[in-house]
Amino acid sequence: MRIAVVGSGYVGLVAGTCFAESGNTVICIDIDEKKIAGLNEGKVPIFEPGLEELIKRNVRDGRLKFTTDYAEGMKGAQVAFIAVGTPPGEDGGADVQYVLAAARSIAEHMTGYTVVVDKSTVPVGTAVKVSAAMGPIAKHEYDVVSNPEFLKEGAAIDDFLKPDRVVIGADTERAGRIMTELYEPFVRTGNPIYTMDVASAELTKYAANAMLATRISFMNEIANVCERVGANVDNVRKGIGSDDRIGSRFLFSGIGYGGSCFPKDVKAIIHTADANDYDFKILKAVEDVNADQKMLLYRKIVKHFGEDLTGRRFALWGLAFKPNTDDMREAPAIVLSKALKAAGATVVAHDPEAMEESKAHYLGDEIEYAGSPMEAVEDADALVIVTEWNEFRRPDFDALKAALKEPVVFDGRNIFPRKTLEEAGFTYYGIGK
Repeated sequence: MRIAVVGSGYVGLVAGTCFAESGNTVICIDIDEKKIAGLNEGKVPIFEPGLEELIKRNVRDGRLKFTTDYAEGMKGAQVAFIAVGTPPGEDGGADVQYVLAAARSIAEHMTGYTVVVDKSTVPVGTAVKVSAAMGPIAKHEYDVVSNPEFLKEGAAIDDFLKPDRVVIGADTERAGRIMTELYEPFVRTGNPIYTMDVASAELTKYAANAMLATRISFMNEIANVCERVGANVDNVRKGIGSDDRIGSRFLFSGIGYGGSCFPKDVKAIIHTADANDYDFKILKAVEDVNADQKMLLYRKIVKHFGEDLTGRRFALWGLAFKPNTDDMREAPAIVLSKALKAAGATVVAHDPEAMEESKAHYLGDEIEYAGSPMEAVEDADALVIVTEWNEFRRPDFDALKAALKEPVVFDGRNIFPRKTLEEAGFTYYGIGK
C-alpha cells in the first residue's frame, strides 16, 4: 500500500518505518523543516534501539521518504495516519488541536478514498471531531479509524513488528478490511486483530495505560508498607506474580512512573470521566501515589544526611524515565534533582542516552554531567540510582566505595543486592526492603 504518516515524532517514525519494512511505500509528513531535513540526511531525532538502522535501510531501498509537503505525501495514499502530539491541557484533558489541524490538511490534499487513522493517543470522541473537521474540505470519500499504539519505549520496533494484539476501531466494513490487510503481515504467528467500534478502540489505549500505572502505584504502596513491617517487596512480588490471575509484569517497585504515556493518559481518562459526571477515584489515587513516590529518595536522603544539604554532592545514575530511551518527560530524576538543589546540594549525573536531552530541555545547567558512571561518583557523598540501565547493575563495588566520600547508596530501582553491599561496607537504602 501507499501510506502517509503525519507526524515524525516517536510514534510516527516507528510506525512509518515498520510499515515500510513490511513492503509498503511510506511518506512521513512533518511541518518541522529542520526535523525533515535532518531525517533526509540520516539524522534520527530520537533514540530507540534498532530504529536508525531500519530508517536508513528503507530510505536506501526507496520505501521510506520524508517531506514537509502534504501534496507530495498524500498523492495516491490509501491510508493516512495521524501521529502528532496530544499534550495535556491545563485541565488534564488531551489537547487535540494538532490532530484536527492534520486532519484538515489531509482532507485538503487526499487524491481518492482514504482511510484516515488516529494513531495518536486521543480521547473518546476524537474520531467524530476529525470527521467533522474534514467534512467541509474533503473532495473524496474517507473513513476515520482509531488504531491505538501499544509501544514500549526501548522495545518499540519489536512491539510494532511482532504485536501481541492489534486494535482497530472502524465503523465501516471497507475501512476495517483495509486496516486488517495492512496489519496481517505482523500477526502471521496468530496473534489477534481486534476490530471494534471506534469509541471502544479510543478508550482501550487509555484503559491499558491506566491499568499499568495502577499496578505500579499499587506495588509502590506495598513497598512502603514492607519497609514499615520488615518485609521484602521482592519476595512479595514473586509471591503474587506467580498467581496467573495477576501475572508478573509491572510489579516492580521504585520511585514512580514517568514518560510520555502513563502520566498524560491517566490525566486524560480522569478528565474524560469528570466530563461525563464520573469521579474516577482509583486513578486519582494512582496519580497522588506516583507524585509522592518521586520524592521518596529525597526523603531517605534527608533522613540520612539531615535537611540542610549545603555542600553535599550527590551522584545520580540515570536521568531518563526508563532504560533504553533518552525520554525524560515526567522523569523522577527531574523532581529529585530539583529537590536536592533546593536543599543546597550539588548534583552530578550520568545517563547513557539522556544527558543531551536534559541539557537542552529539562535540567540544563542546574546539575553537572559526567562522562561515565565512575566519574559521577568521584568525591560524591552518596550514589543515587534513578534509572535501571543494565550498565549500572554490576559495577566494581570496591572501586565505587573508594570513589565515594561516604559509602552510601540510595537505590531507587532495587538493582543492587542489599546483602552484597552491606557486606562490602556500604550503607544501603532500597525501596520496600
